[in-house]
Amino acid sequence: MIRTENLTKEYDGFKAVDNLNLDVKEGEIYGFLGPNGAGKTTTILMLLGILRPTKGKIYLFEEDLTKNFLSLKRRIGVVSEKQYLYKEMAAGEYLDFFAGLYGVKDKKKKIDELLEAMGLLEVKNRKLGAFSRGMQQKLGFARALLHDPELLLLDEPVSGLDPTGIKQVRDLIEEENRKGRTIFISSHLLSEVERLCREVAIINEGKLLAEDTMENLRRKLSKTVELEVELSRAKEEIMKALSSFDFVQAIKQQENFLTLRVKSDRDYRAQISETISRQGGVVLGIKVKEMSLEEAFITITQKNISLLAPLEVTE
Repeated sequence: MIRTENLTKEYDGFKAVDNLNLDVKEGEIYGFLGPNGAGKTTTILMLLGILRPTKGKIYLFEEDLTKNFLSLKRRIGVVSEKQYLYKEMAAGEYLDFFAGLYGVKDKKKKIDELLEAMGLLEVKNRKLGAFSRGMQQKLGFARALLHDPELLLLDEPVSGLDPTGIKQVRDLIEEENRKGRTIFISSHLLSEVERLCREVAIINEGKLLAEDTMENLRRKLSKTVELEVELSRAKEEIMKALSSFDFVQAIKQQENFLTLRVKSDRDYRAQISETISRQGGVVLGIKVKEMSLEEAFITITQKNISLLAPLEVTE
């Protein structure tokens, strides 16, 4: 759906984006992360054809962006961090204007459906100059969906929204993805990206540091994982049996709970459960405390790049 080859943008010798290779597959919700000044917005502007790359290639829908620019852009919906609105227009008029540009059929019905989905139907006739920033952001989302795009590029899509607005946008993103729409999200709200995205890319100083699923990033960045095991009754025999395994790095007991730090090279939960059962114990639950996206982001952008080398898994 989106593929870049050695995408680079230079300004007077400074590389804002440096040989960036992205691969966003059709149907994904893809998170694009990086600290301020990492090159995220520059990359998005190049994907939209607003900025011309210094070198490199961009492929959208498996087509070279430079060869069929206008046709490809009509298949994309965009929500930017800040909306630039005509303040004297009403919300309905604003969407009607863009629906006309895109040649949307049955545009009144489409506009009302989108306004209702964003919780804005009641203010359809209100002037945009009276809209809060959160309301403006939701209106921008409605505009981006007017022409039923195959790909959504979202740059800080929940900027300025309150918790209710964030949930509305999150639900809408998930619903649009269920319909088969590919969604590319650039955001600093890591908790939202973690909830929505299966695959993420992390860039810093214009360079791609990681592109992988969250599960694989956690495995690569952390050599151990913490398990919290709830038992019907903790027994000394259980502690001794679990301590004998070389994959158990540490074990701690608090009443009927065991906290185990184990190697992350594989999933040991079944083996732990079987061992406890053989010792006469009953497992009531096992919780895995995984590295959060925020922790992974900090680790990677602090340039611990050696941690991203392929893991050697031994059976």
